[in-house]
Amino acid sequence: MFSITGSLVALVVYVLGAVGLPGLFALMTVESFGVPPLPSELILPFAGYLVAEGAFPYYEALLVAVLGGVVGAYAAFAVGRSWRHRLERIGIGPLRLHPRHLESMDRFFARHGEGTVALARLVPVVRSYISYPAGTARMRPERFGIYTAVGMTPFAAAFLYAGIVLRSHWGFVQSLFGWLDDALIAAVAVAAVYLYLVLTERLLPGWPPRLARPPA
Repeated sequence: MFSITGSLVALVVYVLGAVGLPGLFALMTVESFGVPPLPSELILPFAGYLVAEGAFPYYEALLVAVLGGVVGAYAAFAVGRSWRHRLERIGIGPLRLHPRHLESMDRFFARHGEGTVALARLVPVVRSYISYPAGTARMRPERFGIYTAVGMTPFAAAFLYAGIVLRSHWGFVQSLFGWLDDALIAAVAVAAVYLYLVLTERLLPGWPPRLARPPA
């Protein structure tokens, strides 16, 4: 039976097994850029498994993973920064950015940008996309890079170590792929329903979801 998670893991296994640390760097760069979606929660544990097998040292793998993540984050940051004025022309109905939204984003990142970037690197999914709004809000590039590395290092270290610990239980991990597929499909379905309700103006954009007021 086809497995989305299993297919991603097969790709990660092939790249890491065939290319080694340069492959880890490339995978983490793509993961941090966010396009196409490639979760580090799959990349790093298998890299840790290879560390346990003696393919490469732990600290070298950690350094390469962090560097790849920072490079991908800077690429996403550059896209967000260069597309700032184009964002006002992109959108559908209520899902359209206005100048006041960009101004609010600027104020938020001016006050809380460093902490937001560092903490977001610890949150799955969010960690791959926080660079775009940081770039759009014109956060200082050098501070963005520093706090990206600060947030990324403990995340990468923990998941690499998890792969080392799970070395003798890799078969059990593979048995979880079906559950991960179900969770992914459910998340996509919820997102699709949310977008439909926003586009039909039954919900207001934002979080938490709020019912739109009926027209007077």
